[in-house]
Amino acid sequence: MATGGSSPIRGILFDKDGTLVDFNRTWFGITMELAHQAANGDEARARTLVEAGGYDWEMEKFRGGSVVAAGTINDIVDLWHPELTLSEKRERIRAYDEYAVREGSRRAVGIEGLRETLEALVEHGYVLGIATNDSEAGARATAEALGLTALFKVIIGYDSVARAKPHADQLHLFAARTGLAPDVIAMVGDNAHDLEMAHAAGAGLAIGVLSGNSTLDDLGPLSDAILGSIAELPQYLEKRRAMPTP
Repeated sequence: MATGGSSPIRGILFDKDGTLVDFNRTWFGITMELAHQAANGDEARARTLVEAGGYDWEMEKFRGGSVVAAGTINDIVDLWHPELTLSEKRERIRAYDEYAVREGSRRAVGIEGLRETLEALVEHGYVLGIATNDSEAGARATAEALGLTALFKVIIGYDSVARAKPHADQLHLFAARTGLAPDVIAMVGDNAHDLEMAHAAGAGLAIGVLSGNSTLDDLGPLSDAILGSIAELPQYLEKRRAMPTP
């Protein structure tokens, strides 16, 4: 578990895809298109690449913790293009990142109740941020496309820090930019690496949500609480705030 239990939570750091944004509805088509590019239009090869990235064709969803669900563009390029030189990989990462920023924001589908939930949290005085293994530009473009930018104090991508999740860097950057100590920050995410970052950074709470690709079994051992989606977060935090301090 995180440090948590009794600290008064003042900041909330959200993962993006699967937590704020419907992952499969937003990213399946984009991932298939990138795979077609990688496979030079070979449909069978593209499907194999997407499956290697974590897509379960029978379940029609990406698996929690898989490269596409949890990794960065760098990880996808390493998986799909092991034959490339370092300079070629850098160019492919740049091209994929540009595509993901454009299409990820254009096709973003918010989790049900997204705006109402975030507005309620801001009204209750919480400082909000995004920490994603997407790029910072991608996260900003998505927040802008969904009309949510003003609700977030800080937006952090994998390329905003030296080390992406599950390392502590993104949460520590949020703490530094807001002036909040890690133990008054709740990390909310749908993948194990979100919760592992919470523990690594000394966050006050590690909260798992089932709106993404992970299961209860995936998140249970790492979570202080598991919610169906962030729509349940305001009520959960209010109940926690009302509990007597041990």
